[in-house]
Amino acid sequence: MSVSQRVHGVKILKAVSSPLRLQILSHLFDEGPLSYTELMNSIKMSPSRDAGRFAYHLKFLLKSDLVEADVEAKKYCLSDLGKMVIDVADRIEKRAFKSRELLVRTSRFALEEFDANRITNSLIKEAKVPAELAQKVAKEAEKELLKSKTKYITAPLVREVVNAILVEKGLEEYRNKLTRLGLPVQEVAALIESKDDKPHSAFEVQKTAGKSVLDEYVLLNVFPRDVADAHLSGSLHVEGLDSWILEPNEVMHDLRFFLQNGLNMEKVDTTYASIPPPYDLQSALLTASSTLMHSAKESHSMQTFDYFNIFLAPFMKDQQTPEAKERLRQFITSIAQFADITLGIELTVPNFLAEKTAIGPHGKSVGKLGEFAAEAQLLASLIIELLTEEAATKPFFNPRLVVKVRTESFEDPRAKAVLLKAHGLAANTSLPFFANLLGKRNFQSSFSGSGFLVRPDRTRDWEIDTMRTGCLGSITVNLPRVVYECEHDKTKFMSLLKERIELAARAIEIKYQALKRNGRSLLPFLTQNVNGDHYFRLENSSATVNLAGFREATEVFTEKSLDSLKTEELANELGQEVSAFVTKIGRRHGRRISTTILPSKVASERLARLDVERYGLARVRFSGARENPFYSTSERLAFNNAKVSSNSLVENQGFSRLNVDGLDLIDLGSSEHDPSELLALTEKLVREGVVSLFAYDRSFTYCANCKKSWFGKLQKCPSCGAVGSLTLFDRFGSV
Repeated sequence: MSVSQRVHGVKILKAVSSPLRLQILSHLFDEGPLSYTELMNSIKMSPSRDAGRFAYHLKFLLKSDLVEADVEAKKYCLSDLGKMVIDVADRIEKRAFKSRELLVRTSRFALEEFDANRITNSLIKEAKVPAELAQKVAKEAEKELLKSKTKYITAPLVREVVNAILVEKGLEEYRNKLTRLGLPVQEVAALIESKDDKPHSAFEVQKTAGKSVLDEYVLLNVFPRDVADAHLSGSLHVEGLDSWILEPNEVMHDLRFFLQNGLNMEKVDTTYASIPPPYDLQSALLTASSTLMHSAKESHSMQTFDYFNIFLAPFMKDQQTPEAKERLRQFITSIAQFADITLGIELTVPNFLAEKTAIGPHGKSVGKLGEFAAEAQLLASLIIELLTEEAATKPFFNPRLVVKVRTESFEDPRAKAVLLKAHGLAANTSLPFFANLLGKRNFQSSFSGSGFLVRPDRTRDWEIDTMRTGCLGSITVNLPRVVYECEHDKTKFMSLLKERIELAARAIEIKYQALKRNGRSLLPFLTQNVNGDHYFRLENSSATVNLAGFREATEVFTEKSLDSLKTEELANELGQEVSAFVTKIGRRHGRRISTTILPSKVASERLARLDVERYGLARVRFSGARENPFYSTSERLAFNNAKVSSNSLVENQGFSRLNVDGLDLIDLGSSEHDPSELLALTEKLVREGVVSLFAYDRSFTYCANCKKSWFGKLQKCPSCGAVGSLTLFDRFGSV
């Protein structure tokens, strides 16, 4: 080393020998370039009292080449040599604390010696923090941890310290990406040790904890800030938030696909055993059950087998009726255990299906579906019979049954007999839904038991548009909130509502892109490929914008009841504008998006509760009791009103004139009803085109003590007098 180098080295050591000069260097490292005044204030020196002393020390650092002056910006900054000196000083400080043996309990469940470089790397990798800024934050975090008296620290604690520094520096965008997701320790303990009467399995505990993590992830790192805030504040409700970027909400299956191909599970997982095409009714039902079981892992809620009895009819050839019924019983009781299922049945074979190839044993063609009309009707009759038997003592609502009503349903004697039997099931169990397919609009539509329907309105091909597709996602808009914010200004009302729908459409697009990008890894069963064609047609999936609190919103806006002319006019105008705007938004995004008013118990209760908290109990109009408020998300009418005139569904509800897909629930109360009386009303409703999908609805009280059930809500068992053993069964809850 030359003499000049030694002299310069001594000068540097002399420069950092002063605590004040070292403090100046540290502030320039932490805060970046500073002006003369800013630098002086940062080390808390007075311009009037300490000007000379400060100038002396700053000049010393400039001469030592540790600090550089930016003449144009009129600021001072660290030189490369200055940064090196700070780094050496930090290492010396760290060595001084070495005797403490600072250990970190890492996420890999190991104890490791603390290393600030790991913080730097995490900041760069996880939060995409610029390298220089990451180093500064890491060093500051290291100092804070070294000052603490903790014997060893945990990875979450390190992350908390780093996040606190990021918040302090106003770097919230990085903090959001770095934050750790999950439940507090106390909440996890409460979840495990729950003392509720209702049993909760280990699986449910794991699912609840996992849901919390995924909810936070979507809100913090997937949704834009305005979409996340809209959900959190209660302007919107995102259905299935935890699975938003993982799976579709609903799947509309095509049973023929699996009857022809079996289940090639090796394409899903090479460790699984494949199931060949079925050879008889029992194996066909096993194939259907396995399909539902595997796709239940890849769908958020409902799965639907439409045309179930028609596609299965070829396997009924030469089948003994008692054996067939028992096979169906085993199938239905099995699938009810692991998923929400809808079975759509036809009472006749519609023309557009009659000439389609019938898939029979071993996946072979056995003629045309129209040739198996008798077998299809027998299957429909058997399904209704066994559901009636199964619900004789204990009510249930899964699987859900959609009975599709066409003109032939009333003209074909055998079909009408099955339809009457379905109304007997409705009178005693309220289980079936009835879908109106008399009009051209719904002629080739498929319905699910959630109220969701899909029409052949994209390619005009019913197989492509309604089979192997489903509901991509559903977002509920809080209509009463829009009314409270618009202050009775109709123009402002529509403007605000359109803003919320725009937010919903953006969230739906985010979901589509996520599933398109990650579908093959996240949805191996639904995206399985046969002959170059994916099973689930993601691009044809539909999404829904659901309207919550329609009744409450229109009544608050007009300050009149829903059956008034003024409110009815507003309802019509609202329905037309919203539907047109949703269609326009869907076209802009290239998505099928429809407007609905469908039951959503979680959304209706959550949105009403948030509005009560925000505006007060006195101002908010809601349905239900004060302690359990909710917004209407379905159309309800008492049976007697519906019986007087089918038009009363419009006059008393206001929904049905909207260009909105919905579900009508005709409340049977606690009275007995004759099936033929219900059938007559059904024919009147569907022929007049008042409804698309409806159900005769009632709640049941079941006593686990004496294994009996009664219509309506009871406080005490009429048979054994028990109170604690009663359970209320309700199709959707109070919505």
